[in-house]
Amino acid sequence: MIRPKAVVFDYGNVLCVSQDRADVEAMAAVFDVPTAQFESVYWRDRLSFDAAEITPEAHWATTAAGLSRTLSDAQRERLIELDNLSWVHPNPIMIQWAGDLRKAGMRTAVLSNMPITLRSYLRTCTWLPEFDHSCYSCDVHCAKPGAEIYRLCLEGLRVKPEDALFLDDREENIEAARKLGIHTIHFRSPEEAQCQIDQHYCLPLPIPLAAGGEKLASRSQSSS
Repeated sequence: MIRPKAVVFDYGNVLCVSQDRADVEAMAAVFDVPTAQFESVYWRDRLSFDAAEITPEAHWATTAAGLSRTLSDAQRERLIELDNLSWVHPNPIMIQWAGDLRKAGMRTAVLSNMPITLRSYLRTCTWLPEFDHSCYSCDVHCAKPGAEIYRLCLEGLRVKPEDALFLDDREENIEAARKLGIHTIHFRSPEEAQCQIDQHYCLPLPIPLAAGGEKLASRSQSSS
C-alpha cells in the first residue's frame, strides 16, 4: 500500500459539486440566448481567464462578442456574481474529509484552475477548510494541465511528486499529474474515490461517506 504524505484536492467538482444549472441558465438569460449556445462560448477562453492572462472585463466582453451581444457594466457585474455563485455549492463529504485529514497530521493542498473573481469570492465562504498550501491558477498565472502549476503546488506543499496523492475530476489533469510522478485518483464520487483508496493507499482517515453534512450545508447557504 502506498503511504502518501500529502493529499491535493481539485476544487471544482471535487470540493464543490457540479456547477449549478439554474445559475448557468441565469447567465444565459443575461445575454438572452439559449443555455447551450451560451455554454459553447462560456468555456472558449476559460483557461486564459483562469490563468489571469485576460481580465474579467475582457473575458466577459469576449463572451458577449461570441454571442453577438454587448454588455453594460451592470450586466457584467451580474454575470460575475452568477458565475461565482454557480461554483460555491460545497461537497460536504469532501470538505469534511479535507479538514479532518489535516487535523490528523496529513499535509493538504487545493490545486485549482480558478479566475480571480471566484478566488476572491471564496475568501468569504466560511465552509472552505484550511489547507497547508493553496495553488490557484489566477495567482500563479498558469493552469492545469500544464506541468508548471503542479510543480508550484508541490513546492509550496514541500513534498516530492511520489509523496502526493491528487484528486481531480478531469482526465487530462490526472494524466498530466501522473506524468510528473504524482499518485492520482480520477474523482467521480466519494464512494468511487474511497474504493480506489482501499485498493492502493494508506491514509489516516477514510472518506466520511456516512456524514450527513447538514451543518456544513447550512453554513454554506448562510455564507454564499
